Formats: sequence, C-alpha cells, structure tokens
Amino acid sequence: MAEYKVVTQKPAGVTFDLADGSYSLERLALDPIGAEIVEIDAQSEDEFIAEAKDADGLIARGRPITRKIIESLENCKVISLGSVGADTVDVVAATEHGIPVTNVPDTFIEEVADHTMMLLLASFRRLNVMDAMVKDGRWSEGRPLLSEFPRLWGQTLGFISFGHVAKATSVRAKAFGVNMISFDPYIEELSMTEYGVEPISTLEELLQRSDIVSMHAPSTQEVHHLMSEDQFRAMKPTALFINNGRGPTVDEKALIKALEEGWIAGAGLDVFEQEPPDPENPLLHMENVISTPHVASASQRMAPETRRRVGQELSLVLTGRWPRTCVNPAVLADAGLKRWQPYSMGRGPGSG
Repeated sequence: MAEYKVVTQKPAGVTFDLADGSYSLERLALDPIGAEIVEIDAQSEDEFIAEAKDADGLIARGRPITRKIIESLENCKVISLGSVGADTVDVVAATEHGIPVTNVPDTFIEEVADHTMMLLLASFRRLNVMDAMVKDGRWSEGRPLLSEFPRLWGQTLGFISFGHVAKATSVRAKAFGVNMISFDPYIEELSMTEYGVEPISTLEELLQRSDIVSMHAPSTQEVHHLMSEDQFRAMKPTALFINNGRGPTVDEKALIKALEEGWIAGAGLDVFEQEPPDPENPLLHMENVISTPHVASASQRMAPETRRRVGQELSLVLTGRWPRTCVNPAVLADAGLKRWQPYSMGRGPGSG
C-alpha cells in the first residue's frame, strides 16, 4: 500500500502529452517517498470528490479545484499547480483550510520574457503589416509607413506588475535603449531601481507616460479588468499595449473599442479573455493587432521541467518540508512543516 495518495483529474491538454503522456516526470520525486498518483477520469465535480476526499495531495490539472472540492478533502496537505497563475484553484478556501498551494513561477520566466520582447518589437515595427506588404507585392509602401514612427531607442516602456517575467524582460529591453517605469504596489522600490526601472506610484501616471505598456499582472479578483475604458483612455494615442500575462486582467471590449477608436495605436496579445477566442472576435481581424495562441511559456524545456517541479513540491510538503514556492505562504507557519531553504521563498504570481 502506498504511503501517500496524490490525486489528479485525467488531463485533456497538450502540455501533458508533450512531456511524454505519463506521470514519469512527477514520479521522479514521488516514487522515492512511496507516493502513488491516482488519475481520475471524473465526469462531474461530485465524482471527483468521491475519489479524492482521502487524498494526501492534489495535482491541480484538468479541472478547477473549487471550494466545494477543498471542503470535502479529509487529509489533504498540499495542492500543486504546474503553472504560474493560480486562478484554477480557490486559494482563499485552501488558505482557510490550511492547505499550501504551490506553483511554478520561475520555470519558464526566460521564455515569457523572450515572447514579450518579440511582441513588443513586432508591434513597434509593424511586422505583420510589413510581411503582408512583401507578400502582396507592395514593396515600396513599407519605408514610407515606418518613416512615420519614431525609433524604439528613447521610448518609455511601462510594466504593470514587476515580478519575475517583468524583471527578465527589463534586462532584455535595456539593450534597446528604452526608458523603463513600473507600477506595482506589492514590490519594493529597490527591486525596480536595481533593474534600472523607475517606480511609479499610480497606474494612471504609468499609462500617461508610457509609449509601450506591458501587462504582467496575475489573474486575481483584485486585478480583474484592471485595464478597462478609463485606463485605455489614459494612454497615449501612439502607445502600444502588450499582454503576455492573463486575459481576464483586461476588459476585452474596452481594448477593442480603444483600438477601433484610436485611443491607442496597437496591441500585441498572447492571451485573451476567452480562449480560444471566438473566430469573429474583432481583435483577430485588426491590422494593428499581433496575436499568438497563449504560447509565451512554450519551449522544449518548459513542459518537462514544469512537471518535475510539480512532483518535487508535492514530495517536499508530504515529507514535512516547506515547498520551494507557495501562493499562500501564510499557511506555512501553522502547517507543521520544516523550513529548509537558505533563500527567500518564491511567492507565486507577481512575486519578487
């Protein structure tokens, strides 16, 4: 009989299949402690609860881990996410029940930072328009169009939230000679200035000053539709908006209106409010929008490394130790776990 029972919903996404379609990577850390992974092909929440109520740990994959599920758990010590965002888990309910929720905020930072710069540069230099001109035989139209725009050097890049990805992006952006500012009330100012980024005290000031706004806020209720009509109206009409974070942080109707009415000049998007987006979504048919299918974190390394980390975090907590990262670290003091890290804990979305 296994020492620990770890339950997960049978996954339906491609990420699992990309990393071999089995649990071999999670088991690298779980097999040595006698933990068994039980995959449930539950068709309903009640069916999942019936199988998971005695679990020692959950892998949050395949279905939302709701308050109802959390309140049914009789022995759960940890819920482990293979993502940065924790919006698929009711973290408030988990905290109330003293259950640590772990995530992987540092597994694919470099990939997302690269993607942010890609969208920034492609949007700023109107790459999709230039590409279409070449393919349509409009060779001579490109230079006159780009001659209407300033060079990137000296422009102001504003980060909304200054966590791991924004920091990595700032390192890349510095080489392009941009001025950088950031609004994040949860990050110490010194954490920004050491990256050459000026702290800004209000979102409105950041929006008014930025030539490019890069959204990195996590998807929480607090920042739901953080960017709405008033915020887009505050931006320069020549400004670009980049979102590699989470779709729900942006009021998509307001973004569409801002682009259609010229409140802003363009957008680069890896995320949408509804995914996949409706084929009739106006954002998919605008010349001044460059979009990608929520792939910023994807690389050869990403899927396998993420799944190894899920297993490692489960193993740490199940054997009585602090996880490497925790979305709700306040529960750790009363969880009876031993702190072992000689470094500061990563605290999930937006953490420094």
